[in-house]
Amino acid sequence: MQSQTRTYTYLILSMAVPLIIFCMLNAYSSWDYQLNSPNFHFYVVSTVSGAAFALAVAIGVAAIRLRNLKISFLSLSFVSLAALFIVHGLSTPMDGMPMSHSSAVPSNAAQLSILLAVLWLWMSSMSSDRRIISWLSAHQRWLLPIWTLSLGAICIALWLFSDQLPWLQLKEEPVARWSVSLLITGLNLWTMYRYLETYMSTRFPLQLAIVYSSGWMIAAQIINITGKLWMMSWWIYHLLLLASIVSMIVGIYRQYQSAGSYTNSLKQLFQNNPKEWIHGYMSPAVHELIRTTESRDAYTAGHNYRVALYAIQLGEELGLSSDQLRAIAQGGVVHDIGKISIPDHILNKPGKLTPEERQVIEKHPVTGFNLCRRLGFMQEELTVIRSHHERWDGSGYPDALSGENIPLLARVTAVADVYDALTSSRSYRAALSHEEAMGIICKERGKHFDPLCVDALVRIAGEKGWAFKASAS
Repeated sequence: MQSQTRTYTYLILSMAVPLIIFCMLNAYSSWDYQLNSPNFHFYVVSTVSGAAFALAVAIGVAAIRLRNLKISFLSLSFVSLAALFIVHGLSTPMDGMPMSHSSAVPSNAAQLSILLAVLWLWMSSMSSDRRIISWLSAHQRWLLPIWTLSLGAICIALWLFSDQLPWLQLKEEPVARWSVSLLITGLNLWTMYRYLETYMSTRFPLQLAIVYSSGWMIAAQIINITGKLWMMSWWIYHLLLLASIVSMIVGIYRQYQSAGSYTNSLKQLFQNNPKEWIHGYMSPAVHELIRTTESRDAYTAGHNYRVALYAIQLGEELGLSSDQLRAIAQGGVVHDIGKISIPDHILNKPGKLTPEERQVIEKHPVTGFNLCRRLGFMQEELTVIRSHHERWDGSGYPDALSGENIPLLARVTAVADVYDALTSSRSYRAALSHEEAMGIICKERGKHFDPLCVDALVRIAGEKGWAFKASAS
């Protein structure tokens, strides 16, 4: 509770302090001296925005390998902010240079940069199973190049036709200015609420970075539309926007730095071998979330990782694509993450569960699904988390799916999950041998399990039985 209060306090202060300073400078005009330096403005804004744009593109490419759509959206958010802020810097009248564009370009570019950044941030706050998000997920590889080209077209139109196109007059027209400001504030408040709610459950650094970034954008927007050009108070909004960019970059860096340096972390993201990739793609924050779950249950410790390895082997035998293998690795390693909400006395009960306790246990796929969809896991991973306890005959949970209505990756994971459960020691029984576990699984062919997945396991057991036994032990 104390940590939560501290988080709220720091967040409120981070937004309030710049606004208080702005109001004080406006109230005491003798303090708010003019800092008319177009050259300094040009160099600072263009340099920082250019660097942020380049890094945003790099992170966007890495997001495809991370299989996390939210990271793609965040990349698009500050690609938009950086690209249009570059236009804002380039269009600022330089000392001794003739103006080759409309005088409205700098202000409209700044306004549009905030609006587009906020729209992508808001999109990133949506759950991964929303229809529009699922559609964008299916086209993730094309998002960054298409949006970058679209931004180029917007920047050209803004530079050449800012006076002729009414929809670009976001700063000059009072109605448009205040309408856009209300939209920016509303979307950012919603984004802050969703990410702060998630942060309180996961303590992921990226979630908190986005909250701060969104808050600073609100403050920047207020100062942008009420400040006086070139006054000291007006410069504050530039610092806030740059802080928003830096905040997201630092958040992504901390979230996905898992190898001692950012260079090594990026190298790990591009591992081609799924078994090696499973070591490298997980952020320290996700590892910590898994460790928190495993520390409460002796059986779960190591179980997630072994299930992911077994599922990858089965997927390779079934001829799954590399993207599917990465999805099954990521889904497998967090498939039981929902157990974090199960009380200890139920999770570690040595005897038979009561019907009521069984109902609590059977909620963990949905709990894990709800948590991970808000963290940006893509649809294939979410199906593994939600549906790995479904049964081929329709008697499973939570949705009583049957046959091929159960997603393929969940069917593969189900076999891996049960194999590891049978060959692991539990509080109420000793681990079964590889042969005993195979016998049970084969008997459930066509009842609990997809026959094709069981057949693949039999083939692997014949060729790689030693690998399975070694991994299980």
